[in-house]
Amino acid sequence: MKVIEIAAPGGPEVLRVAEREIPRPGPGEVLIRVHASGVNRPDVLQRKGAYPPPPGASDIPGLEVAGVIVAGDEPAMRAAGLAVGQRVCALLSGGGYAQYCVAPVGQCLPVPAGLSDEEAAALPETFFTVWSNVFDRGRLRSGEVLLVQGGASGIGVTAIQLARAFGAKVIATAGSDERCEACRAHGADAAINYRTQDFAAEVLRFTEGRGADVVLDMVAGAYVAREVGCLAEDGRLVIIATQGGAQSGFDAGVLMRRRLTITGSTLRPRPVAFKAAIAAALREHVWPLLERGAVRPVIHAVFPVIEGGDTDSNGAVHAHALMESGQHIGKIVLTWNHDEQQ
Repeated sequence: MKVIEIAAPGGPEVLRVAEREIPRPGPGEVLIRVHASGVNRPDVLQRKGAYPPPPGASDIPGLEVAGVIVAGDEPAMRAAGLAVGQRVCALLSGGGYAQYCVAPVGQCLPVPAGLSDEEAAALPETFFTVWSNVFDRGRLRSGEVLLVQGGASGIGVTAIQLARAFGAKVIATAGSDERCEACRAHGADAAINYRTQDFAAEVLRFTEGRGADVVLDMVAGAYVAREVGCLAEDGRLVIIATQGGAQSGFDAGVLMRRRLTITGSTLRPRPVAFKAAIAAALREHVWPLLERGAVRPVIHAVFPVIEGGDTDSNGAVHAHALMESGQHIGKIVLTWNHDEQQ
């Protein structure tokens, strides 16, 4: 099979097309013929050498795919309501930039009715992450206010849509007026251009001084102190990335007086059972929303991995360059051609 390897830590150009043996599924696993692979910021960090795969995971980047089950643990599949020949999307710990991959049965979900492979490949990483952090750790409830930092990202547009679908109000931040408009188009009640406005002041203004109940933060660094200052009483700050730096300072007195919670998580190294529980919750609560069109994956661009059979034309390079430019709104997806597969 063809895969995308990281030749050495570096820029997008270090991603190269290579040949590997098709992996074999083990107990509790399935083999998926991959039609589309989602591109995520952890893939960029792994390419740079800053986010190595967890022990036992493939060194091939890629955390989410969509395709067809071609083999696997039959009893495990039956127990999960899956079967050979079924279209699925899956969350992975690695190995998604490939024509075939193995995935734990518990981390696979049927492709929602009406969605393409490209749309389905854009679901797992963002929807697992948002559900786990906004609804489980952040305990967002109907009628509350969610602040989403980076609302035009794949995580951001997913958080906006899901929060609105479950009855919350949403404030989103973005780095341009165009991206703020995209946040509003996907359901944000208010959008703040963080380059020209003080997001903390705007959150307090929008909530008439009350503050946000939950903040989903992908920045950390200096943002944490400002977020603590614009949380409502009993508010929850959930940190899922540190693009602004890992070191943060904040007023602990405010934290105590307002009974605030600061938490965070990473999803990739968590055990299969943990991710399977998220998958079950998504299937019950979110998949019906996707099937009736109340929530949709937002795709900015789709890149064929190999265009016209030319292994020198590598769509993964273009996808990573776009991801690093910060100009995308929503998800970036790779597609795989199997015409020449033996």
